[in-house]
Amino acid sequence: MSRARVARRIATAAAYGGGGIGLVGGAAVGLLLTEVRLAKRLVGGSGDVPPRADGRYGSAFAHHTDEPALRLGFLGDSTAAGQGVRRARETPGALLASGLAAVAERPVRLVNVALPGAKSDDLDRQVSLLLDSSVPPPDVAVIMIGANDVTRRMPLATSVRLLSDAVRRLRAAGTEVVVGTCPDLGSVEPVYQPLRWLARRASRQLAAAQTIAVVGLGGRTVSLGDLLGPEFEARPRELFGPDNYHPSAEGYATAAMALLPTLCACLGLWPEADEQPDARRGEGFLPVAEAAVEAASEGGTEVTAAQAGTGPRGRWALLKRRRRRPLEDEEQPQQEGTDGTDGAASAAAGGTTGDAAGGTGDGASSRSA
Repeated sequence: MSRARVARRIATAAAYGGGGIGLVGGAAVGLLLTEVRLAKRLVGGSGDVPPRADGRYGSAFAHHTDEPALRLGFLGDSTAAGQGVRRARETPGALLASGLAAVAERPVRLVNVALPGAKSDDLDRQVSLLLDSSVPPPDVAVIMIGANDVTRRMPLATSVRLLSDAVRRLRAAGTEVVVGTCPDLGSVEPVYQPLRWLARRASRQLAAAQTIAVVGLGGRTVSLGDLLGPEFEARPRELFGPDNYHPSAEGYATAAMALLPTLCACLGLWPEADEQPDARRGEGFLPVAEAAVEAASEGGTEVTAAQAGTGPRGRWALLKRRRRRPLEDEEQPQQEGTDGTDGAASAAAGGTTGDAAGGTGDGASSRSA
């Protein structure tokens, strides 16, 4: 069975009911349990509380515009919360809030309700926190979820259904939604075969099915793949944190660089010229299931529904390979971000400091798990 058909089956089961797809026969269970125990000892995991990054970013732009601050919501698991770094400005929420403020040239208010260890069954609670009736709903929300669903053996169809419910609620509230799909757990260095192969297969199947469901609901996805590119496999000591599982500050910057263009595009802030598909980079319109599978195997790839007047509609999607520079090429001074895309890339890749980050400081206060 093709990977696209598997992804479609998972997404269909999520929408209409039914079980997931088994990944391994009973004969391999003993070996896998041994591998799981070994992987847990080697990988470890961080018990640190992520720094609290909620607050107002790009405050300097308030003097140049009468528009209210954009509202950015963040949901998901430990990766969305920024576990593994010590400073608020190094978390993905802070990096994206700073980059969004730079492109929009207006302040951004970040509310992060992500919870370390969360599976997709926690998204309903998180969405309820964001859609508090006492405040306006977010203009855009970023969801990063799926890794714990795979490691804790949640049926893939159940995981996709729970994500779909969350996206549906946010879209009904008028919020644009960007989902960073399940990362490729096969890139976690201490995990050995055959668990490494099974983890990669399961996480990519989930990522593809997430894309099919989210695009069908009017959201956009960005593949986190092997945590955004071959850099993680080639340079694990730099891009994974001390626990060998969560990204380092550089790793989160890489993720933010891939998510930022999509975040801006869904708000109409990215240059139109960059939104046209470039066939030389393999961009274009594909059946949604094929686009989902292709995106799942290459980090930093965006999938969005085909719009009227841009290409085929219905079960077709636009696949975009967002431009990303290797981190070693990012040797440039930090900018205030007033020149559009260059400032945004600087904010996302170089971290955020001072007022460019928005006045939340270094995250001295902590989120309680």
